[in-house]
Amino acid sequence: MGIQTSAISIILPARNEAAGLALTLPRLRQIYPDAELIVVDDGSTDETLQVAEAHGARVLRSPYGMGNGAAIKRGTRAATGDILVFMDADGQHDPANIPELLAKLEAGYDMAVGARARGGQANAGRSLANAFYNRLASWMTGHKVLDLTSGFRAVNAGKFREFLHLLPNGFSYPTTSTMAFFRSAYAVAYVPVPVASRVGTGSHIRPIRDGIRFLLIIFKIATLYSPVKLFAPTALAFFVTGIGYYGWTFFTQHRLTNMSMLLFSASVIIFLIGLVSEQITSLTYRRHD
Repeated sequence: MGIQTSAISIILPARNEAAGLALTLPRLRQIYPDAELIVVDDGSTDETLQVAEAHGARVLRSPYGMGNGAAIKRGTRAATGDILVFMDADGQHDPANIPELLAKLEAGYDMAVGARARGGQANAGRSLANAFYNRLASWMTGHKVLDLTSGFRAVNAGKFREFLHLLPNGFSYPTTSTMAFFRSAYAVAYVPVPVASRVGTGSHIRPIRDGIRFLLIIFKIATLYSPVKLFAPTALAFFVTGIGYYGWTFFTQHRLTNMSMLLFSASVIIFLIGLVSEQITSLTYRRHD
């Protein structure tokens, strides 16, 4: 038995995406006439509001831009469906691929992510950066992460709301939610999807600034996911450096220096902090019935 379309809420964060919405909303209505369509107008200055209302979408409007993540949080809180589908409003995501994501949820997964091929990235630099993020996140979580930053996904609404307080207001809500789902032992599936060129103005993402932000968020979530995987290698690096420095001073000065002791002490302290952080993480994700 398939998922009832009336139980689906499709959320599209939009900022000056009138052209993309004019293309995407009619296709969504054709495929899912009974689904709840929510457009979160994040301080648009074009006709985003008028286009969304003209196609029967429920519009949540912000008087100024709060960020992609903030729009996702507002849409999630307002949604009434048991299944949430997130997709970009710029025409890159094809509504025809939504059934593939929902099929994964029917199969028992808690989140299904539309994984873009390398050719679907905005440019070569973005593609290489995302490949690096995917590998780093895979190491952090111990699971294969095919597309950490894809904004095209379907999730169980109740489980997604458990992590709203973790989501940043800017970009990278996909990063945070993906790693949080893995940490909580919720099943995540990936579905290869094609990505079209965006409609309208250029991307709101600034590669250098947001690339650094993505990386910082990965480490931020890693401290919530598995702190030892960050602290243990750092402690080991300090310890190995201390051993190397001690060996050099022993053969050149025949003594143990204060710097060697400082490095040894730092390695022990960092490792102990990692152990304490690991316990705090376990308490953070403890389920309460």
